[in-house]
Amino acid sequence: MEDSVLLDLLNTTPVVDGRTVDQLVDDAAADAWLTAHGGGTGGAAERAALRSVRRDLQAVVRGQRPATILNAALADVGQHPVIDGDGLRWDLYAPPERALPARIVLAWAALSARMPGRLRPCANDECDLFLLDRSRSNTARWCSMTTCGNRLKARRHQARRTDA
Repeated sequence: MEDSVLLDLLNTTPVVDGRTVDQLVDDAAADAWLTAHGGGTGGAAERAALRSVRRDLQAVVRGQRPATILNAALADVGQHPVIDGDGLRWDLYAPPERALPARIVLAWAALSARMPGRLRPCANDECDLFLLDRSRSNTARWCSMTTCGNRLKARRHQARRTDA
């Protein structure tokens, strides 16, 4: 579940008709995204925290910034252990407006430890989406084979035919 929320947030800036579209720029759309993904205190502070975490995570996953920039999202955030009928779990405590962004950063950290190098940007330079490579060989390159993968393969094929 947490992996999908992380990937959903990273992929809220798709390229449409050659231009990056920010799906969280509109406050109503950001609030709807938050509600759909388990946030929902609403308000400017939660939207700002979400947008900031998205920007920082995208930069970290692209290798443009060090992971330490994510520390800001974890300020005043903690976890405490709880034992219940299912065993041990860790409950998050954070300011309400930063709870979902903190969960997403923790999901990134857990994913990075569990599957290092598997979360990456699409190899298509004209795409701003990210992918989680679950393949055995760790060779997935595109967010979608049907869109980015086929387009790049077709371009390379056409370039080889033109050069010949």
